[in-house]
Amino acid sequence: MEIVARSTNPLTLKADCLVVAVPADKKLSATSAAIDKATGGLISRRLDGKDISGKCASTLMLHEPNGINAKRLLLVGIGTEAVSSKDFLKIARIIAKQTKGDGIASVATTLTDVELSDQDTRWAAQQLAQQFIEASYAFNGGKPLPASKQKLKKVTLLCSDKKGQSAAQTGLNYGQSVAIGVNQTRLLGDLAANTCTPSYLAKHSRALARKHKSMSCQVLSEKQMAELGMGSLLSVTAGTEEPAHLIALDYKGGKKGAKPIVLVGKGVTFDSGGISLKPGAKMDEMKYDMCGAASVLGVMEALADAALPINVIGVIPAVENMPSGKATKPGDVVTSMSGQTIEVLNTDAEGRLILCDALTYVARYKPDTVIDIATLTGACIVALGSHASGLYSNDDDLAQDLLDAGQSAGDRAWQMPLWDEYNQQLKSNFADMGNIGGAGGGSITAACFLSRFTKDYRWAHLDIAGTAWLSAGPKGATGRPVPLLMEYLRKRATA
Repeated sequence: MEIVARSTNPLTLKADCLVVAVPADKKLSATSAAIDKATGGLISRRLDGKDISGKCASTLMLHEPNGINAKRLLLVGIGTEAVSSKDFLKIARIIAKQTKGDGIASVATTLTDVELSDQDTRWAAQQLAQQFIEASYAFNGGKPLPASKQKLKKVTLLCSDKKGQSAAQTGLNYGQSVAIGVNQTRLLGDLAANTCTPSYLAKHSRALARKHKSMSCQVLSEKQMAELGMGSLLSVTAGTEEPAHLIALDYKGGKKGAKPIVLVGKGVTFDSGGISLKPGAKMDEMKYDMCGAASVLGVMEALADAALPINVIGVIPAVENMPSGKATKPGDVVTSMSGQTIEVLNTDAEGRLILCDALTYVARYKPDTVIDIATLTGACIVALGSHASGLYSNDDDLAQDLLDAGQSAGDRAWQMPLWDEYNQQLKSNFADMGNIGGAGGGSITAACFLSRFTKDYRWAHLDIAGTAWLSAGPKGATGRPVPLLMEYLRKRATA
């Protein structure tokens, strides 16, 4: 899909659909008023006739409007006051959805010029580009949808002047990069578990590094992990035929020697629960237990595409969790890379067992910041549903930066507590800690478990169990929290 910013007359531009903003108070902007006049008052009549209310994200498609070159006119309501970023995101999503129909190969929109209460033209163009590209996603058996099968070929963001055009071009370029990362994350998440194995993730990571000169890749085998003492991680993969891999992607976009930000993504490519076997209902969705890894790979793809000036390392512990005669049993005690021992009380609490060794491993990079991303607990879904990712951190400034990034990106998180009282629930009579904390606060005790391996650096944990995929309407991976992470990294890169 081609997306461009142009300062041109919307009346003469040829497009299959022209998208125009209409306010609830009927006070049309100069651009909308010019289109209304050219079409013989078509927009005013529809507002007066209450065919469209002008309320935020209300829409009305008009066919074959006279007086302009566009074949269709899509009116979209923007409310009565300066539009908030939250409302603009709703508007961008609805127009991307409404213009997916047959016969619409080109779209032009004047929404870049809409006045926002808390953002600028660059941000608006970024969101429009993201939503159009994300709306084009369709699962195609693990391959990008061919251009020949993509219905929407071109999007033009119309700007009233050259200054606005320049800002819009900057925003849409970056938005395209973010959307590429989001759709890559969705594609990996949607793959079947017999395709997207730990070895597949390793192969994909190596291919990604070959594609970008700014990136390199290292993959550790089970033998190498054993030599490093990763007994916790390897306990999860003991019951499967699929070998585990520890993947490290190194993106060098910043100054040489500058401390990197490290992203650690949980990569359980299928989670049966192990000996603590999950119920059969919805077990197919456990292919999505690698969405933390998928989001890291999506971010690395987006970083390289956007050429952000920052150093980032993506680390992925990739495993399968399966039951067999060799599988780890409830009550077994394992030794982590840090030397701390863990009583495995539930083999279905496996994500923390692979993450703890990865979090110990990344200390070798002397990181500025470490952020892990994991579909870690069903308890987080109970607490926050599918609207916000759970956020934990040992640094309040880092937590606030991530919260702000999520708010700006429309990919929100909510900070949860890391209190000592919850840590007490992890006590074990037979090891330094148990891998579960009993009834109550399951997402919190999981984060407390991880915090025991992050004493040497600034760290945050994103529990994306509720936000990484949707079970219905339609079912599939969402690509979250790629927008949140990219906004955080963009701000760090430009600080």
